[in-house]
Amino acid sequence: MDTGDTAWLLASSALVLFMTPGLAFFYGGMTRAKSVLNMLMMSFGAIGLVSVLWVLYGYSLAFGPDAYGGLVGNLDRWGMADTIMSSAPQASTIPQTVFSAFQLMFAIITVALISGAIADRAKFGAWLLFAGAWATIVYFPVAHWVFYFGDLTTTDDGGWIADKLLALDFAGGTAVHVNAGAAGLALALVLGKRHGWPKERFKPHNLPLVLVGAGILWFGWFGFNAGSALAANGQAGVAFMNTQVATAAALLGWLIVEKLRYGHATTLGAASGAVAGLVAITPACASVNPLGAIAVGLIAGGLCALAVSLKYRFGFDDSLDVVGVHLVGGATGALLIGFFATPTVTGILTGDDPTDGAAGLFYGGGVDQLWRQAVAVVAVGAYSFIMSWIIGKIIDMTLGFRISVDDEVSGVDTTVHAESGYDFGGLTGGTGGGAPAPRTLVGAGAEEEKP
Repeated sequence: MDTGDTAWLLASSALVLFMTPGLAFFYGGMTRAKSVLNMLMMSFGAIGLVSVLWVLYGYSLAFGPDAYGGLVGNLDRWGMADTIMSSAPQASTIPQTVFSAFQLMFAIITVALISGAIADRAKFGAWLLFAGAWATIVYFPVAHWVFYFGDLTTTDDGGWIADKLLALDFAGGTAVHVNAGAAGLALALVLGKRHGWPKERFKPHNLPLVLVGAGILWFGWFGFNAGSALAANGQAGVAFMNTQVATAAALLGWLIVEKLRYGHATTLGAASGAVAGLVAITPACASVNPLGAIAVGLIAGGLCALAVSLKYRFGFDDSLDVVGVHLVGGATGALLIGFFATPTVTGILTGDDPTDGAAGLFYGGGVDQLWRQAVAVVAVGAYSFIMSWIIGKIIDMTLGFRISVDDEVSGVDTTVHAESGYDFGGLTGGTGGGAPAPRTLVGAGAEEEKP
């Protein structure tokens, strides 16, 4: 065991856990004031539920010895009874308990990300039931596909995306963001549109809270990406720098699109652009150099700023733009590896000679890496969408997933949790809680006029 590597991964685990409260604030600020507590509770509920399931069987399904040809791990590590004194399956320098804790935080935030697509209208109990079923049936197996490399000296005993397809996803563009984004789309279709959408404007009620949440996400994401090196080494340094510059570039890219389309650069756009950059660089942070990271960020920021309008064109009510930011951003980052991957960086990941690592189209690799990335994106997205729709539909047809229209109008906080996030005595209309967002906002969760 290496104490430096272990200390870095413990710190990274704490950083990634901190991202989920950050996400709760980010999402909470974008909802109406009468829904903010429910939005926070959906994230905190995910922390509680997924943590327990992970120890019971989730870690074993995701990182247990491979079963069924790379589809899922077996249950040899259920309860983590045999992991206390052993080294991690992915890195011999850290204890398996520390590696498991780090990966647990990924599972938590992936589940929590989905909640933004169904803000304002879901029963809390139904959400928890969905979260547990989705983590079990979708996330744990997909994490095995993408993250489990088995014995690092071979390429035939790990997850099928990692060891057989050889697609690159360093920190979770497919396993986390494409996975959650596709699930969010499926749930938005199952639950249907919010009462009054799209004619009624659903403005963010607290933009400072959105910026606080985005800042926490940005801070925690260094653990998410650089921590995925599983060591305090040069690879972590590359991932750290790429995370910073890609996020900064995406923020600028989103604001440029806003300015050109609507004449204003908004705070919500800045926060949303930063998150889009964090999402896009996640799979690519150890495959591109800093110049490539800037390109990834600019492209993702611009594309996601445009993609948040898709829900109006196609008529699905993705409340806080989980599809536009996480599905589109995650897919963009994963696919851009096929263009910008450079052997001098990917060679570090594989342990090869730095000149022999995977190369993207722009670095002489042709389309070989690009098609692998595309297959991974399509496979994860399709599996997550189909299974999420089935799980959501079963819950909706049996227990009911959506609150009543009357409860929705009254506010999900008071009707579901018997609490209110604010003292509404000093507010007018019961839907405020801060200055209204400008009409031209196109950030995640903003409601622009229907094209």
